Amino acid sequence: MHTETIAIHAGNLIHSATGDVTQPISLSTTFFRDENGGYPGGHMYSRVSNPNRSALEKVLTMLDKGADACAFSSGNTAGMALFQALTPGSHIIAPDDMYWGFKKQLLSIFKGILEIDFIDLTAVEGIEAYIKENTVLIWVETPSNPLLKITDIAAVSAIAKKHQLMLACDSTFASPCFQQPLLLGADIVMHSSTKYIGGHSDVLGGVLVTAVQNEFWEKIRNIQQVGGAVPSPFDCFLLLRSLKTLTYRMKGHHDNGLALAHYLENHPKIEAVYHPGLPSHPQHEIAKKQMSGYSGMLSVLVKGDGENARKVVNKVKLFAQATSLGGVESLIEHRASVEGPDTKTPQNLIRISVGLEHIDDLISDFEQALT
Repeated sequence: MHTETIAIHAGNLIHSATGDVTQPISLSTTFFRDENGGYPGGHMYSRVSNPNRSALEKVLTMLDKGADACAFSSGNTAGMALFQALTPGSHIIAPDDMYWGFKKQLLSIFKGILEIDFIDLTAVEGIEAYIKENTVLIWVETPSNPLLKITDIAAVSAIAKKHQLMLACDSTFASPCFQQPLLLGADIVMHSSTKYIGGHSDVLGGVLVTAVQNEFWEKIRNIQQVGGAVPSPFDCFLLLRSLKTLTYRMKGHHDNGLALAHYLENHPKIEAVYHPGLPSHPQHEIAKKQMSGYSGMLSVLVKGDGENARKVVNKVKLFAQATSLGGVESLIEHRASVEGPDTKTPQNLIRISVGLEHIDDLISDFEQALT
């Protein structure tokens, strides 16, 4: 089935006497056992599994062309489950431009537990110099947050396989619609489902999807079920609802994002635009090769200093000044002020999540803000 069809039909695991067309919410925390002590409905306790979570994991598995999926209560807990499954003392290679929440997690929670090197993964030829005897994982984030760097997943996969390493890819900015990391050689793909998968800024979630169900994946599944950082049945219901329109929403985000990027690239008060769909992007050819679309994410450098960038952020009307991304409404943020004093993000950088409003209105809003 095509993505549009999978998104609408794969999440319907209905066992209802009333014949619901949409998967109903199953709020029960516990489930009946039969006379032999088994669980005829397939579920024992909602932390371990739930009909809504099973439905969500099924459709996400199919969308990412994987073998299985684990849904979590947030993107951060999804990534953390993978890091927890690694043996203490393991070395991982991660990108220098990386979602600050994961970087902070690695440098604080996993300090003294894992060894980490943060490097420029767009320079594929330099990766092998950082591989050690205890290296077990390369973590790729493409497109990256907030500089929209593009890493060649297939090329990094070849290096990982050569050295018998795992390759995990944070594909949140692309969504399952525009990038298929597992088909490009990644072992695990991660999404913050809070973002494009949820798409309405009203539900928190994360997911890991694996290419194969091996021993390492069973460790992740055990962390999910025993650790218990799982989405509620209602959260799963909301994500399943949102998935049904994901493909069409992403087309709108793609069109609006690219149009705004072209407009801003030609604006005299903008120093640079980071968007992989622009021919000026340094990894544009790689993006064309491994992506089928570019979502609505872009970052811009406003000419001047951080104060100039803040003035633009404070002057727009339709772009809500707020953290996060991927919702139907457009969001804008002075990113360095969120990431704190240790940030490497330029002070004049603005990160933009382009929503589904009419593009002419969005461009007009920026025009008045930059005037």
